Amino acid sequence: MDMSPGKKPAILVIEADASLRRLIALGLQNRDMHVIEASSAITIPTVDLQQLDLLVIDIDASVRHRQSLPEAIQQHPQLSLLPTIILSWEDAALEPTTSSSVVTATATQVLCLPKPFDARKLHRAIERLLQVRAESLAQEEARAEALLLASYTSHTAPSPWPVVTAAGLLLAMIGMLVQVAVAVIGFLIVIIALLLWTLGSKRSVEASETRPAHVGA
Repeated sequence: MDMSPGKKPAILVIEADASLRRLIALGLQNRDMHVIEASSAITIPTVDLQQLDLLVIDIDASVRHRQSLPEAIQQHPQLSLLPTIILSWEDAALEPTTSSSVVTATATQVLCLPKPFDARKLHRAIERLLQVRAESLAQEEARAEALLLASYTSHTAPSPWPVVTAAGLLLAMIGMLVQVAVAVIGFLIVIIALLLWTLGSKRSVEASETRPAHVGA
């Protein structure tokens, strides 16, 4: 069951008695549930059955055309997976030979409610099955997420190549900085040498010009 905000539980009620079916639907609608009504398995409206959360069926053995309703539910790909509440006037309809096929078909919890039944009991049973379904779906989602995370972790083991790449880039930057530093030092040496060379040449010229004057004096 999708427990997202604003989403009403969707209940499919299969009941041949139109008056009883309508009473059940009104009671559930008053409890803020979305109800889909059908008189038999072959008259189910065209809806997205994957959006259903629960099934309420009447399997009275005295109603001839509904004798195969459990079998029809069992063979249905979507309905067979829903939690189910079985209604019946006769205790014989709730014998294990009858209800076991539904239990096997749904693969979820099934509750049998003999008629006449208290509407409050029906509502409590529906709420309990919806809660069980919601918890079951939450557990399935948690397991699926855990398996997905485990699969992702196993296929994404830490790789050394990002570290090697970063180290290579660092060495390249260091090498470039060293080259720049060496070039700057070379330029400084050239400039200093030129300055000293110029000063030395100037002093030599001055010295050569002043020597004859001292000899003549």
